[in-house]
Amino acid sequence: MKVEIRIVPERREPAVVIEAAERTPEVEALARALSRQKSGLLTARQGEQAVFLAPEEVLRFYGEQKLVKAQTGAGVWTVEQRLYELEEQLDRHTFVRISHSEIVNLRKVTGLDLSLTGTICMTLEGGTKVYVSRRYVKKIKEALDL
Repeated sequence: MKVEIRIVPERREPAVVIEAAERTPEVEALARALSRQKSGLLTARQGEQAVFLAPEEVLRFYGEQKLVKAQTGAGVWTVEQRLYELEEQLDRHTFVRISHSEIVNLRKVTGLDLSLTGTICMTLEGGTKVYVSRRYVKKIKEALDL
């Protein structure tokens, strides 16, 4: 893939043009990724309803039935990105992976239970409880200065 940057002083906001021989899934994925980068919002669906979610609204992202879900105070939404894409896209000081299938917004954590041997139980706003996988305990303790 060739990447070119042109500086145009009179341009008010950046513009991206994708040139390709044909419309492929890769080209579509690139266009969606670039669109999300611009706004910082995530496109989410609940049935036939689509909304834009600000990352700071999300309590956690998790995998369920081969889909990625975003849980907010208003409900659970399906997002298009994979967990590894979200992990790359989101602020790594705010959103931390706690298991193979879950990323948590640390700003939404209201309590920690460290009494369980080898793991941590996190309580999120609204009372949702999630568990840190043993594999990620050390990383979480470092992130929280425990």
